Amino acid sequence: MSFGNRQRDPHPQPRCDVQIRWMIRRDMPEVLEIERQSFEFAWTEEDFLCCLRQRNCIGMVAERQERIAGFMIYELLKSQLHVLNFAVSPWARRQAVGSQMVEKLVNKLSQQRRQEICLEVRETNLAAQLFFRKQGLQAHGVLRGHYEDTEEDAYVMRYQLYPSDEIILPFVPRNRIADIESDSEPDSEAA
Repeated sequence: MSFGNRQRDPHPQPRCDVQIRWMIRRDMPEVLEIERQSFEFAWTEEDFLCCLRQRNCIGMVAERQERIAGFMIYELLKSQLHVLNFAVSPWARRQAVGSQMVEKLVNKLSQQRRQEICLEVRETNLAAQLFFRKQGLQAHGVLRGHYEDTEEDAYVMRYQLYPSDEIILPFVPRNRIADIESDSEPDSEAA
């Protein structure tokens, strides 16, 4: 599979198909457990609820065999999807669960007229940096002291639906008759 500026992996991961759906309240215990297993500075239940109460925030889970295999929280901004939290359960890692979740986000870009995915990754989280890079995201900057808990820097990573050299410009009407008339007018210096 290939999308956007992402290249096909010559050694694909074994793929377990998951159902990706909206996060619901009863998913929270499993989501919190995945969060605790995945991050040293984990979000609390209140952090999740506060975020998900906002109108523009969406929570989704990847479900396999009636278990939550992963989750993502993102916010809808004018021209982008901003990923706030993303994790896969340790038992489901290296089975393309995360790749399927990223693919779901990429597919939402064209549906929602947004053109990019943006997220921040801790500078010490090399596994996440490599994973997102493999999914076609590129580092576009550094946010110094971004994380309040450690003052750690964050890499800003972006996936662009249309890479900068392929940006589709809006149609601008042009008056070709006026161009022809200006070309056919005698030069004032020549007269």
